[in-house]
Amino acid sequence: MPHFDRPTILMCPPDHYGIEYEINPWMSRSRQSDRSLAESQWRQLRDVLISIGADIRLLDPVPRLPDLVFTANAALMWRDRAYLARFRHSARQPETAVDAAWFQAAGFETRELPIGWDFEGAGDALFCGDTLFAGYLIRSDVGGEQWLAKELGCRVIPLQLVSDYFYHLDTCFCPLSPTEAIYFPPAFDEYGQAALRQHVPTLIEVPPDEAARFACNAVVVGKHVALNTGCPELERSLNERGYTTHATELGEFIKAGGSAKCLTLRLDGEDAALWP
Repeated sequence: MPHFDRPTILMCPPDHYGIEYEINPWMSRSRQSDRSLAESQWRQLRDVLISIGADIRLLDPVPRLPDLVFTANAALMWRDRAYLARFRHSARQPETAVDAAWFQAAGFETRELPIGWDFEGAGDALFCGDTLFAGYLIRSDVGGEQWLAKELGCRVIPLQLVSDYFYHLDTCFCPLSPTEAIYFPPAFDEYGQAALRQHVPTLIEVPPDEAARFACNAVVVGKHVALNTGCPELERSLNERGYTTHATELGEFIKAGGSAKCLTLRLDGEDAALWP
């Protein structure tokens, strides 16, 4: 099993990042990202994460795979296993072989879901405590997530996503600790909202304008939270609860429907996760 002596995060430099196709409402080929600005914003996020104690591992960028930069979607990590994504859109499907090769070289065992189920990694599967919260319908299939829960021996709470603007769970839900999470209620159906209220003791709701700044798409390292700029209300709420926030501009990645969390994959286990 790979050994980690501190929080360890996989990132991919944005050398080939750009808006080359449109697979969510944020993306428009007529509104291209600025390459140098995107590279600067990515470096700033990396430097913030290093400053709060994270070890950054790098996945080499690959031409014609612009969304490889969003490493959160590569897999669900569990101990020494990487449960690989099976992307719904054909444009992203070649990423899986690249991700698998990296995980195998790093000492992880790679596993695939049964054929027929789409699954987009930690973008749609997040532990809060010992429960796996699983976003489904837009990018991932609930059957695949239930199969995963049986594999891992844990409880799964399926959460139906109802807005194409919040197409992955990590765009509208962010566990902070085993008992706390950030969320944007309108992204979920009524059952999902009720399930979150029932199973997460402390929920911090973000307002619509901050949700649109991807406030929920944050990276948690201990009591530090790295997130996009433009989320002052959430920052105040977190500060009141003893968290230190680190806002860094990530607007070039919002053009593709991603922010801080999308750009990272925690390899050693999220701070909010109590793996079974």
